[in-house]
Amino acid sequence: MADFKEEINKRRTFAIISHPDAGKTTLTEKFLLYGGAINLAGSVKGKKTAKHAVSDWMEIEKQRGISVTSSVLQFEYDGYCINILDTPGHQDFSEDTYRTLMAADSAVMVIDASKGVEAQTKKLFKVCLLRDIPIFTFINKMDRDANDPFELMDEIESVLGITTCPMNWPIGSGKEFRGVYDRRAKHVTTFTAFANGQKEVDSENLAVDSPELLSMVGDELFQTLQDDIELLDGASAEFDIEKVSHGKQTPVFFGSALTNFGIEIFLNYFLEMTSHPLPRKSDIGEISPFDKNFSAFIFKIQANMNKAHRDRIAFMRICSGKFEAGMDVYHVQGKKKLKLSQPQQLMAQERKILDEAYAGDIIGVFDPGIFSIGDTISIPGKDFAYEGIPTFAPEHFAKVRQVDTMKRKQFIKGVTQIAQEGAIQIFQEYNTGMEEIIVGVVGVLQFDVLKFRLENEYGVEIRMDAMPHEYIRWVTSPDTDVARINGTSDMKRIKDLKGNPLLLFIHEWAVNTVLDKNKGLELSEFGRW
Repeated sequence: MADFKEEINKRRTFAIISHPDAGKTTLTEKFLLYGGAINLAGSVKGKKTAKHAVSDWMEIEKQRGISVTSSVLQFEYDGYCINILDTPGHQDFSEDTYRTLMAADSAVMVIDASKGVEAQTKKLFKVCLLRDIPIFTFINKMDRDANDPFELMDEIESVLGITTCPMNWPIGSGKEFRGVYDRRAKHVTTFTAFANGQKEVDSENLAVDSPELLSMVGDELFQTLQDDIELLDGASAEFDIEKVSHGKQTPVFFGSALTNFGIEIFLNYFLEMTSHPLPRKSDIGEISPFDKNFSAFIFKIQANMNKAHRDRIAFMRICSGKFEAGMDVYHVQGKKKLKLSQPQQLMAQERKILDEAYAGDIIGVFDPGIFSIGDTISIPGKDFAYEGIPTFAPEHFAKVRQVDTMKRKQFIKGVTQIAQEGAIQIFQEYNTGMEEIIVGVVGVLQFDVLKFRLENEYGVEIRMDAMPHEYIRWVTSPDTDVARINGTSDMKRIKDLKGNPLLLFIHEWAVNTVLDKNKGLELSEFGRW
């Protein structure tokens, strides 16, 4: 029993979120480097580092230097077992990020020191707030010319509406970046980078008023640091772990992921301040991670991670108990008993078969096509469901059909599987088959990914015609006969894969017009998986 509790207590599961290009994937790589999971860290755009990031495994990711799908990475560090969820920063793939945040217990927000809080960061931050989870801020790229650290603090507070508590403070930026001052330990850590950030750095701790520090950083930076410390001690908010745990205060760290400055300091503090896996809401109340009965929910499905096998992996977050390979489980939505085959610990594309896993862990299981996002897995005899994962309304639509009608089977299989992953949403008009479907996406870049994946993974060429429609609503009032809805001339009646009725509109006013014309009609912007 002690072992069981101990194993859960040492788990930490967090997501890394940021605006594109803030350095999120590079930071992930450096965590892995310090955790001993990799020997050489790759970077997303590295020329000097010819290695691609471990978490970017899809061909299109390597080509474009962006992350298009969340990846899951697990490693051990200092007695902790850490699960990192690296999420796509690009807004066109934000839905994947929203879902991934449902599986995390805390979030690390990466901010580019020269750009401050950007648009996508705001969106993702809102999702974190909905979840009431701790948010840690890492201000990255201090090795480049950066904005004033006090201004960055102010911006986080005013734009995101969360109080900040700097845990360390930078000395200089760009070429003048010399290290960071640890406010709690009251010493300065200086760094010497080598191997273009591919290896751990040498560091040295110096007293804040020592002659060694003065000679290393020079008069100007030394004096600025003394003034900054005085100002911080007098004006910045006191660290409050209670506020941090509810997402009301964010501890802030400065550093550079590319050169490994400040990574280890951040990791040590982060592990100290975060807690073991959190309880989860279900339709029978909160489920504790220490409940001995195994349960989990599926938050992501990824097809074709292994080209040779054309397989599908369902990613699940274990919420309670202990998972053992070969155990019988119950698939709540499918109402079936089953054995989870090939349970795997993941390192992006690389995997190893595991024998056991605990609450807080993220594991991948082979999916024969029975799982959907949001499904609950429990032990036989326990029939309850975890809270559904919200699906966001797509904003761009296109009619899609295959060029070669002989490849209909591959086409249907391809779009269905990619839709089950949650990268796209597919709809049909009433009284039409799957020869032509309507694809809805959050960002237009997803159309490119769909075309690329259908051609490369399923051998299907498609034709896409953009539609003028921008607004979609789920028909939530039960007993509504969709055919009898009094609509506008541009309104389309469609249904999703599960047969749920939806309406498509070109203008927002058309939505209100239809609601006015049809008393008792209820429409929603969100669906649930």
